[in-house]
Amino acid sequence: MSTDYRQITFRSEGTDCDAWFFEPSPGGAFQRAEGCPVVVMAHGFGGTKDSGLEPFARALSDCGLAVFAFDYRGFGASGGVRRQRVSMVEQAGDYRAAVAAAARQPGVDAARVVLWGVSMSGGHALTVAADRTDVCAVIAMVPLVSGAAAGRLAYEQVGPGAIAGSTVRAVRSALSSRVGREAVMMPLVGRPGERAALTADGYYESYLALAGPTWRNEVDAAVGLELGGYRVGRRASRIAAPVLMQIADFDRVAPPHPAAKVAFAAHAEVRHYPCDHFDIFPGQAWFEPALAHQIRFLSRHLAEVATVDAQVDAERTA
Repeated sequence: MSTDYRQITFRSEGTDCDAWFFEPSPGGAFQRAEGCPVVVMAHGFGGTKDSGLEPFARALSDCGLAVFAFDYRGFGASGGVRRQRVSMVEQAGDYRAAVAAAARQPGVDAARVVLWGVSMSGGHALTVAADRTDVCAVIAMVPLVSGAAAGRLAYEQVGPGAIAGSTVRAVRSALSSRVGREAVMMPLVGRPGERAALTADGYYESYLALAGPTWRNEVDAAVGLELGGYRVGRRASRIAAPVLMQIADFDRVAPPHPAAKVAFAAHAEVRHYPCDHFDIFPGQAWFEPALAHQIRFLSRHLAEVATVDAQVDAERTA
């Protein structure tokens, strides 16, 4: 098994961000003279690295990959004055800064960076991968690729009244921030009928089952003003690296059809799972298949297939 991670601080646009660096297990099939690939990993909407990412990170490091998991500014253990603010532009900037920091770690091959994202960070990983030559693979798990499509799905679930209320809170929060007042916060996840960003049946329990000690159940309501213009597909065709797109066919957060369209544009390998958004996280039914698909995808593109596949099969049947 891999050793414990090292805690690392890196700078993103003047803010200290916190990361965990998982050393690769020695002697893996991914190793070259230049070093091994590094997987740069971040959580989704309002998530923190201590909320379900560690099992993915450890499994990948056990296969011989370095892993660099980080918190966006304003979330988890990272710095930032404006806490719990989800900005797609700023988070993409944090992702780029994390790539640079990960590439500086000992034993890492800076020319072989894997971008790994889930939910909203799946969209960020696809965005950041465009036009880069140091990215050797991308994994986008249940990715949110269209804010407009996600908004339409939410409208169908909660109705016009709830959407109108969210819009009012978003405008109030944006205006408050402009005049130096505190942002208007809203719960990230709640039960059906409650006022929160995510309220589908079972989501409250699923998210809290993942929640780590730094996670907070709130986000700046102003995210609603930026989310509608979030479109990953505009850059997907400019990704040169191989892409794995993992789509939950019954996803009630990240609509599967827009993800499939982006996958086509990115010439991605696509894996479908007959489940909802949170069902591929640790402890859920589709976690092991999704993880195995990630390792096999990386082995085909970055290592000797037989070596890594044999290790995966041995670990899954032990």
